[in-house]
Amino acid sequence: MSQNQIFWNIAGRLAGAVLAVALWLSAGHGVAQEPGEPLQPGGVAIVRGIVDGDTVTMQEAISGAIEIRLVGIQAPKLPLGRRGFQKWPLADAAKAFLAKLTGDKQVRLSHGGRRMDRHGRLLAHLHLEDGAWVQGKLLSAGLARVYSFADNRARVGEMLKLERQARAARRGIWALQYYRILTPESSRRHINTFQVVEGKVMDAADVRGRVYLNFGANWRTDFTLSLAPKVARLFRREGIDPGAMQGKRIRVRGWLKSYNGPMITVTHPEQIEVLE
Repeated sequence: MSQNQIFWNIAGRLAGAVLAVALWLSAGHGVAQEPGEPLQPGGVAIVRGIVDGDTVTMQEAISGAIEIRLVGIQAPKLPLGRRGFQKWPLADAAKAFLAKLTGDKQVRLSHGGRRMDRHGRLLAHLHLEDGAWVQGKLLSAGLARVYSFADNRARVGEMLKLERQARAARRGIWALQYYRILTPESSRRHINTFQVVEGKVMDAADVRGRVYLNFGANWRTDFTLSLAPKVARLFRREGIDPGAMQGKRIRVRGWLKSYNGPMITVTHPEQIEVLE
């Protein structure tokens, strides 16, 4: 084989490999979709069972999964066999609402980022035959709250808006003390839980690229947000300066951990709503 033939043979293989990777990525595998991009179609399924207010089972496996987790929301939780787990208020109502919406019905799936979670469940937005968006219905009824991830950000802005409207109307969970928005001071009593916290940023500090937003005078004990360097850069690329949040009142959601006081690690911009 001549050197020219070898060159074109290698070039052809490389082009094929690049095309295969491009097709794999365009299908939504391995890369998070940007929040402004449209959802990607994911086929149809018939819902045959309701696990809880944000998870259903389908008639046939799709991509190896038989459960669909409604991405972007968190409904009140049922024990589901977990020892010592206390049922959350309105968990039965959320499950019944989802059953009425989707039970034994054909739904259209769409995806806005990662398509499978660590439990082997398919992550998807669900749409009814009339076009109704199931996540939106649950949020509007006050039977779920926004629960987003850095690798699944599509339509989160819309979901936050629906959640705000339901909360303002005190629908569903938002009429109950159990789901109240916490203050920075009360957050320390809810470590290792997912919460929504609202307060004023007293100080913003950049420590070797990591940004800390402090909500009290003592950063060693008071509520704090932590943004890793790559997350801070993501914020700035999207036109948001975390340091400029100093002095502003914000609402943040995430898992509360104990690290020099209560802390939420922020991974994507939709976790923070600037209220002023």
